[in-house]
Amino acid sequence: MYTYVLKWLTAFSIIVLVGCGQLEQNLPSDVEMNEETNVDHENEEEVRSEGVEESLERLKVHFIDVGQADATLFEYSAEGEDYRILFDAGHWMEEDLVHYLQVNDIEYIDIMVGSHPHADHIGQMDLILEAMDVSEVWMSGDIATSQTFLRVMEAIEASGADYHEPRAGEVYDVGPLEIEILNPDQLTGDVHEGSISAMFTYGDTRFVLTGDAEKQTEEAMIKRGYELDADVLQLGHHGSSTSTIPAFLQAVNPSVAIISAGKDNQYGHPHREVVERVSDAGVEMYATFVHGTIVVESDGETLQIRTEKDGDVNPSNQQQAEIEGEPLEEQVVESDCININEATIDLLQEINHIGEERAEALMELRPFESMEDLRRINGIGDGRLTDIINEGIACVR
Repeated sequence: MYTYVLKWLTAFSIIVLVGCGQLEQNLPSDVEMNEETNVDHENEEEVRSEGVEESLERLKVHFIDVGQADATLFEYSAEGEDYRILFDAGHWMEEDLVHYLQVNDIEYIDIMVGSHPHADHIGQMDLILEAMDVSEVWMSGDIATSQTFLRVMEAIEASGADYHEPRAGEVYDVGPLEIEILNPDQLTGDVHEGSISAMFTYGDTRFVLTGDAEKQTEEAMIKRGYELDADVLQLGHHGSSTSTIPAFLQAVNPSVAIISAGKDNQYGHPHREVVERVSDAGVEMYATFVHGTIVVESDGETLQIRTEKDGDVNPSNQQQAEIEGEPLEEQVVESDCININEATIDLLQEINHIGEERAEALMELRPFESMEDLRRINGIGDGRLTDIINEGIACVR
C-alpha cells in the first residue's frame, strides 16, 4: 500500500455533527465476511452499546460531483493499511471520476461496487479497471445489453479482480469499516429493484447508500427488519420521487441527506416533493449540483462536512425540468445523451436493449418524435422501453 495524501478542494465550508450509533470491534485489516451473515437485528443495538475499543483514524467519504450520475469514495487507514472503496462509478460519457481519483493520488481500489448496471452508475468502471489495481468488484448480478455494461464485464474479466454478487444479510469487515448488505435478497429482473444497497458503519457513525432503489425496495428493506438508523443517507435515484418514501426516511432518520444529480438534468432531479419531504423532516441537505463534491469526514464519533461550493438545497431552488403536456422521460436533452435521431450505429449500441440488429432497424425508422416511438422497433415493448428511459442516456432531439 502507498501513502495517500488528500489534496483538499479549496474554499471548503465545514459543519460538525455527532454520530448516532456504536460498534464494538477490532476488525481485521483484510476484507472478510463475518461468520454471522444472518444478522440478529434485535440484538444489534446491544452490541453497539459496548462502544469502540480504540480511537479511529479519520474516514473520508467523497460524494463526488459527476453530473447526472453517482460515485462515492470511502477512504481511510488503520494500523498502517490504507483502504479505498468506490460505490458506483460515474457517467459513461465522461472521465471526470477517473480524473478525480488521479488528482487525489488514488492508485488502488479495494472494492469497487456497481449498484446496478445502468450506465450512470457503472459508466467509468472499465476505465478505472484499466488505470489502477482493483482487488474486488461487486455487482448486483442483473444484466444489461448496453455496450457500457459489456465493456465493464470484459474489463472485470481482463483485470483479474475478484468478482462477487452480494446479497441482503451479508456483513463484511474491511479494516475498521463494516459493510452490511441491505439489498437485494434476490433478483427479479428489475434492475432498480436489484440495486445494491448497503449500510457502512465506522465507529459510531453510519452511512446508507441505495443506488437507484425505489419504493418497493425501500419497503422491502424495512420489512426485512434491518436497523436502518444512520447519520447520512444518499437519496435514492438522484432524489427522484420514485424513492425516499416517508417510511424509509423515517426509518433511516438521517441528520444529513446527500443528493447526487447533474445541474439542469432532463429528469428534474431532485424532485420537489422529495426536497420538501426531507426539508420538513429537519434533515440537512447537500447536493452535488449545488455544492460540487461533498466530503464527509468521520472520526468514529462525529462528522465534519466539507463542500466545494456554498449554497442551499430547498424547494425554491430545486431543478425544474417539466415541459407542459410532456413527461420528463420524453424531454429533449441538451447534453450528455445519445440522440437516437442522429447517433451512429456504434453509439446507439450503448443504449440498453439496443444491439446491432435493433440499431440498424432504429436507423431505418428515423426520425422519432419521442422516446415512446421506440415501440416501432421489433422487440421493444413496454418493459424494454421503460428500461431504456430509466437508464437515462437516450434522448430525442
